[in-house]
Amino acid sequence: MGGFDLGIFDQAIRNYSGFRLPGSELKSTHHGFPPDFSILGDHFSPVLALLAPLYWIWDDPRVLLIAEAALFAAGVPVVRRIAENCFRSAPSPVVARAAHLACAAYALGWPLMTASRRGFHEVAFAVPLLLLLLERGMRRRYGAVLVYAGLLCCTKEDLGLVVGVYGAVLAYRSRRDGAKGRAGIATGAALFVLGPVASLVTIKWLLPMMGGTPGFYWSYGQLGPDFGAALLRVVTEPWILFGVATAPPVKITLVMWLFGTLLFLPLGSATAWCALPLVAERILSETSNHWTVLHHYDAFLWPILLTAAVEVSGRLYRRSRRSRSTSWAVRWWGPGAGFLTLVIAVPFGLFALPNPAYWTPDPHTRALREAARMIPDGASAEVDNIIAPHLTARGPVVLADTVPRGADYVLLQFGVVSFPFASVAQEQAYSGFLLKHGYRRVWERDTVLLLRREAEFPITPEVPTAGPESNPAPEGTAPGTGMSIFRG
Repeated sequence: MGGFDLGIFDQAIRNYSGFRLPGSELKSTHHGFPPDFSILGDHFSPVLALLAPLYWIWDDPRVLLIAEAALFAAGVPVVRRIAENCFRSAPSPVVARAAHLACAAYALGWPLMTASRRGFHEVAFAVPLLLLLLERGMRRRYGAVLVYAGLLCCTKEDLGLVVGVYGAVLAYRSRRDGAKGRAGIATGAALFVLGPVASLVTIKWLLPMMGGTPGFYWSYGQLGPDFGAALLRVVTEPWILFGVATAPPVKITLVMWLFGTLLFLPLGSATAWCALPLVAERILSETSNHWTVLHHYDAFLWPILLTAAVEVSGRLYRRSRRSRSTSWAVRWWGPGAGFLTLVIAVPFGLFALPNPAYWTPDPHTRALREAARMIPDGASAEVDNIIAPHLTARGPVVLADTVPRGADYVLLQFGVVSFPFASVAQEQAYSGFLLKHGYRRVWERDTVLLLRREAEFPITPEVPTAGPESNPAPEGTAPGTGMSIFRG
């Protein structure tokens, strides 16, 4: 975790806590947005404002990590209710065992492990809200379903598509309830229409209104230069989807991993259709970071896949009760998926929890922290991505990214390639440039370098000015990144 993304959310929510728009110098400066850019123009997540009061208690980015853990944990009782509903016809001991296993599989699932290790993201809200949406739908509490669907649309702009698919699933299931199902059909139909409309309105109008650049995250050039062109091509050449979704083959591996780690149980439930928009976004994307399981993207899918797996497990249990000839494989399919999830959790993070070495900073990290402490409160700083969250509460902080910003202090490291630099040589060349343009070396240890500006920084062609004429753009992905689902 580092300035991208923990530091960005820390700066944004600190602004919320001061009743300001959620700006972030780390985001706007690095990507070339105007100084008054709001991250609501990046991803539409106004739900994050709910965390602002936490900063009145403790003004520190670590409060976001605690909040994320608490929000993930809030899903445990919801998963328990889902399991109890799916096994409601079973004897009490069976219901208890199913609920315990489902809760353990959820809480220790590898997607939540990975997301927790990657810092804070809006997925912290998406996980419990998705669980609540699905659970309330099971209980036919349609008023609550509408509330949670609305909150999901305020969590990230693409979740309206998930809400729309869930509406179709809800309406399909409710048709079996006769007259009692009319409310479910009506609610499902409303979600089916309003969810995608919410995403369209947000992407088309709200994001640009908040300073976002249209097409900033468009990574589907193989389908077309924009959504309209891509949709037209898909309609006229539908086979193009298969080619894009299966090349390179790592995309196939990603899908197999997502469903295979639950022994493909989710495929037996209509709930799994809710995962389609999120999976399609990733396997149709040209951004290779979307193809790995080492980021937080899978946590968006986890509530859907786990709920679908529990639903199918309950169905298999009922089938085994009705037929004594049912094979042992059917009886143990559900529990096997739960145990497999717990086993996979070990290499994805569980092994590190009791390991003291994991929690002990190495000399290089200690040097970064020591250098950060030498930067005075209130001083502007341009720093390495890793150390940025240590400074965002103390003053203006931007990312060191090869473009000089004229900050009071610059903190760099050369031990490893640090985002967004492409090589250690590039980092060293950048420090050399600064030393020739008004900066002085004030501290150095273990490949960590702290520079201080001693003279007025000259305005040169290397120092572009962000403003109305700027052209914001996301950085490219390093060659080879994401070519394995176990590479980030």
